[in-house]
Amino acid sequence: MKLPPHNPSLREPIMSSPWKLASVVLLLLGTGVLSAAAPSGEPTVYKEVDGRPLKLYITKPDDWQKSDSRPAIVFFHGGGWVGGAPGQFTEHSKHLAKQGMVTVQVEYRLLDRKNNDPPTICIEDALDAMRWVRSHAEELGIDPNRIATAGGSAGGHLAAYLGTVDVRQAGVSTKPNAMVLFNPVYDNGPDGWGTQRVKDRYQEFSPAHNISADDPPHLVFLGSQDKLIPVATAENFQQQMQDAGVRSELRIYQGQGHGFFNHGKDNNRWYNATIEETDKFLQSLGWITPPPAS
Repeated sequence: MKLPPHNPSLREPIMSSPWKLASVVLLLLGTGVLSAAAPSGEPTVYKEVDGRPLKLYITKPDDWQKSDSRPAIVFFHGGGWVGGAPGQFTEHSKHLAKQGMVTVQVEYRLLDRKNNDPPTICIEDALDAMRWVRSHAEELGIDPNRIATAGGSAGGHLAAYLGTVDVRQAGVSTKPNAMVLFNPVYDNGPDGWGTQRVKDRYQEFSPAHNISADDPPHLVFLGSQDKLIPVATAENFQQQMQDAGVRSELRIYQGQGHGFFNHGKDNNRWYNATIEETDKFLQSLGWITPPPAS
C-alpha cells in the first residue's frame, strides 16, 4: 500500500465542535498519557526528520546476549495522534522483558492540534520503526519472525495498521507476527473514531477496512463503558477477522472506560488483569514460558 500523501485541502480546525474537543480530551486523559512515566531502556535513533532524531527505547532481559533469538514487542503510545509519550507502556515493557522478551517503545511525530491533517506522519514513523527493528534483528538478539506490535488508543491504531497493511521496502516487511491492542481506535470509517481527519480516505488508514487472511493473531482489550470505541465495533472487528480465518481474541471489562488498563489506575487492578491475559496470549504462541507451578 502506498502511503497517502499530505493533502492540505483536508485541513479544518480540529476543535470545530464540542464533541471533537471532548473526544480528544478523553483520548489524552483516558489513555493516561498526560502523566506517562519516562520510557525505559536504551534510547536508539531510528530515523531523523528535519533535524529531529526519533528514538526507540529498547529494554532487554537481564540475561540477554547478542546471539539470542528472542521474541520482541513494539509499543506505540496513545494520545489521539496529537499527544502522549513513549513512556505509557514502560511498566508493560519492564514486565515483558522479565519474561524474556526484547521490548521497544516508539517515539513518533504528532499531529498539529490546530489543523485536521490525517495521521500520515504517525503511520510513516510507525512503518519506519517496525522496519528498523526487523532489519536490526540480529544485533538486537531477536527473532525477525516473532515480533509483535502493541499500543493503546491511537497507538493501538498504529499497531493494528502495521498488522493489517503489509508494506515492504528493500525486502523488509513491516507486518508483525502478533498484536496486543488496548482499546484501539482501529475503525476510522464513517461510524468510527478519526473520521474528521481521514474523511473519505478511511480505507487507506483504517485497520478495520484492511482485514485479510494473512493478518497476525491478536488480543484486544476494551472497557464496556468506553466512550470512544463501542463494544459493537470491537465485536465486528473480531467477527471479520475470524471470518477471514485469523485468530482474534477479545476481552471486555465491565464498567471500564477508555484507558482503564494503564499502570497506576485503580491500584493496578486492570493493569494486572490485562498483563496477565497478555502473558497467557504470548504463552499460547510459544513466545514466553509459563511460570513453574507453585
